Amino acid sequence: MAAVDLTPRTPKKAYGGDGGAYYEWSPADLPMLSVASIGAAKLSLAAGGLSLPSYSDSAKVAYVLQGAGTCGLVLPEATKEKVVAVKEGDALALPFGAVTWWHNGPAAQADLTVLFLGDTSKGHKRGQFTNFQLTGSAGIFTGLSTEFVSRAWDLPEPDAARLVSSQPASGIVKLPASAAALPAPSPQDRAGVALNCLEAPLDVDIPGGGRVVVLNTANLPLVREVGLGADLVRIDAHSMCSPGFSCDSAYQVTYIVRGSGRVQVVGPDGRRVLETRIEGGSLFIVPRFHVVSKIADASGMEWFSIITTPNPVFSHLAGKTSVWKAISPEVLQASFNTTPEMEKLFRSKRLDSEIFFAPPSSN
Repeated sequence: MAAVDLTPRTPKKAYGGDGGAYYEWSPADLPMLSVASIGAAKLSLAAGGLSLPSYSDSAKVAYVLQGAGTCGLVLPEATKEKVVAVKEGDALALPFGAVTWWHNGPAAQADLTVLFLGDTSKGHKRGQFTNFQLTGSAGIFTGLSTEFVSRAWDLPEPDAARLVSSQPASGIVKLPASAAALPAPSPQDRAGVALNCLEAPLDVDIPGGGRVVVLNTANLPLVREVGLGADLVRIDAHSMCSPGFSCDSAYQVTYIVRGSGRVQVVGPDGRRVLETRIEGGSLFIVPRFHVVSKIADASGMEWFSIITTPNPVFSHLAGKTSVWKAISPEVLQASFNTTPEMEKLFRSKRLDSEIFFAPPSSN
């Protein structure tokens, strides 16, 4: 592929008000979004904020970065909404046609912040979500004539016109204290819809190195409909994430939740296509089959990623599960054009470490 700028970027505000704001990453700033047909956005709701009901042209994974609140979800062909309590660490799979609303309680001490990552290959714009609001000044019913709305809802035309025009805001509102209480979340509605990545069983746990929770069709079946896999990775201070690549032609889309560190990405012909520092709030995309590795700063580093396949497979190039451990000694020696002694030294390292490597001992 031609050289594309892989520099990590932060989002820009698209719209908002007293109730909160919606931010998005643009393909103009992050060209890999268009190349990979990936959309990325972030919703931040203040106390009392409500993101009005909408649907999108793209299947998505939502990840709660901060706070706690409520998500209303109407799946395609469903006759009843699911009302789900959400909190930091929750991941939700949102298939095509799902209508959602989000609310941060009036007494909330923190904003409710939600990250959205998804596939825009079937959307209106490659690399950017298009959301369709059901109400408000930009709601779809403002585009229909009063006659059509009246016929659709079986309302007198004056009532239809009044109902459509009664919400002057667009996208996000702040509910007044006098507003009727929104429906309470149901534990039954949460089943199969959300998975808390901070509480789920760890798929990888390397003491002093890092931890991983993988989101796939086994622990969140709706992932199959979305067509995306995801994971939450947390590495400790100065730890390293092994160089590796997705071996099933998938893109890796990574949002840094907190902490900071360094990242390197290597592409064809051994060319380093990215070397930079990454910090909380930034997002970058690793092209298909490219090798990526990260090293955390003293603060450690946490990131949430989607992979453009529901059950991703990775190959690592260091550690006990490395492809080098599987290759015969003679081939390794010939490939590196090295001595038997160096081959034995190379093979003797990282016998117990996999994926994450703790910093070297100072002793």
